[in-house]
Amino acid sequence: MTRSTLLSTAAFLAVATPALAVEKTAVIENYADIASAKYEDSLTTAKRLQDAVAEFVAAPSAEGLTQARQAWIAARVPYQQSEVYRFGNAIVDDWEGKVNAWPLDEGLIDYVDNSYGGPSDENGLAALNVVANPTFTLSGSEVDATQITPALLSDTLHEADGIEANVATGYHAIEFLLWGQDLNGHAPGAGNRSWTDYATGADCTNGNCDRRADYLVAATDLLVSDLEWMAGQWADGGEARANLLENVDAGLVAMLTGMGSLSYGEQAGERMRLGLMLNDPEEEHDCFSDNTHNSHYYDGLGVQNTYLGEYVRVDGTTVSGPSLSDLVAETNPELDREMQEKLATTMMALGKIKTAAEAGFAYDQMLERGNAGGETLILGGVNGLIDQTRTIERLVNELGLDQLAFEGSDSLDNPNAVFQ
Repeated sequence: MTRSTLLSTAAFLAVATPALAVEKTAVIENYADIASAKYEDSLTTAKRLQDAVAEFVAAPSAEGLTQARQAWIAARVPYQQSEVYRFGNAIVDDWEGKVNAWPLDEGLIDYVDNSYGGPSDENGLAALNVVANPTFTLSGSEVDATQITPALLSDTLHEADGIEANVATGYHAIEFLLWGQDLNGHAPGAGNRSWTDYATGADCTNGNCDRRADYLVAATDLLVSDLEWMAGQWADGGEARANLLENVDAGLVAMLTGMGSLSYGEQAGERMRLGLMLNDPEEEHDCFSDNTHNSHYYDGLGVQNTYLGEYVRVDGTTVSGPSLSDLVAETNPELDREMQEKLATTMMALGKIKTAAEAGFAYDQMLERGNAGGETLILGGVNGLIDQTRTIERLVNELGLDQLAFEGSDSLDNPNAVFQ
């Protein structure tokens, strides 16, 4: 065989058996690009909420309250898709409690129904009602809350006395201020706060309308500033992006940890299975607005688009690029197909919950003891999320990564403990 023949054979082999087409770094960069887009969209929609709130409190009306509520629901769509970044990215997990903590003792913020009760051994501030009290005692010291500001909410009130239920900031504090308590139990209907809770003069209902408006504005302004900070962490040069790119395998671990922990312990367990076990309408993520069906759906979508490496932005454009799916498909196309099918099955189950709720069968109604239809719908989502987690575990092995510990939940791992 001549030298020229050897060279042409080598050239043929180089074309016929190329190196792996997908670089791990490119997958992580796309993951970061999608995170950046999600937090930018969350910021954009939060600013729209901020505008709607400002217009409403400037001229309170039923229409203005409706518009603010609609803006809140729209703001949840991109944010919920970002929750998959919480697990595996410490910078997100350390921050998340400011913007999406739940459940909350809403009596800390404003008036509540008599059935709510008062201070308890677990939380002496459960009925503090900051809106009605310009001064109060906290940890033995008097607090001047004459001016309700973002700093008062974030630095003094949020998780006061180290109690997680003292949620003073974020989406759910705003949700409570827009809807009020949902007092319907398992019956139809969400919170029904009247716009007159923000009216001026003699039209004001339940007192302190000006301070209630101040709290709503402060909480919304704080949400915007918190999202501005997080969007910056994922921009070019941001700390969250840089951390991922320091070690590509650790970056892949972060991606899979987010997918597995959100799927299993957080969503299937704490957000869905636990509520079904307790049959408690308060055990739903967006309990004041009856928007839980959307939160579950978009959490699930966040897991799916992390694997597929694509995200549809609020303006309709798509961010996409090299993905975990591409990496897996190069060495094990059957496993990739299995993962895609399980994600699609879960999204179909979550979609059924969403469709049923939009048709009038709210999530808190599904949680009622003995409601077979509701239980079937919720368990469909729970089972899909658990099943896809088993395949996510196989992805870890396929990609040659160390075993991961996903978030768990007593509702799945030790059900008897739920009732102890």
